[in-house]
Amino acid sequence: MVTLEQVEKLREHANISYDEAKAALENANGDILQAIIDLEKQGKVKPPQGGGQYNSGSIGMSNITQKEQPQYSNENTNRSSGEKSAFSRHMGRFFRWMGEVIHKGNVNALIVEKRGTSVMRLPITVLAVLLIFAFWIVVPLLIVGLFFDFRYYFQGPDIRGTAVNDAMGTVASAAEDIKKDIRG
Repeated sequence: MVTLEQVEKLREHANISYDEAKAALENANGDILQAIIDLEKQGKVKPPQGGGQYNSGSIGMSNITQKEQPQYSNENTNRSSGEKSAFSRHMGRFFRWMGEVIHKGNVNALIVEKRGTSVMRLPITVLAVLLIFAFWIVVPLLIVGLFFDFRYYFQGPDIRGTAVNDAMGTVASAAEDIKKDIRG
């Protein structure tokens, strides 16, 4: 079956009417190249210069003038590949940064202690995921844990200073004071 797109392509290339293009394509069973060859044999289309020989190499190209050689614009191709490479660079930097963040989260951890004994070591990456997806469960469990003598602190090669751990110790002490007030 011959499509309108095929007829348009043949019509543009051969500079013939729609009827002639359709008839030629039907005779060639939809093969555009065969239709062009048939039209050349019928004399309706001029064959290419040089007797119909095409060559992609340098042999025989000296006869073709610069004007006859097709000119192709690489403007869109260069711009697209430039955009893709810039996009790829940005994505590469983003994924490297994410890899560094995940690595730091995996080597540093939240330590859970009860009466001086380490009960659990939870990587910060896991803690962050739990806080994102189960915030309403994790935070109350951490608070309730303070009233059952659990203490929390961060440990790892990237933990500098003790400000966060001091604050967590202060919160644990405040929970202990509240627990004593309730009992007493």
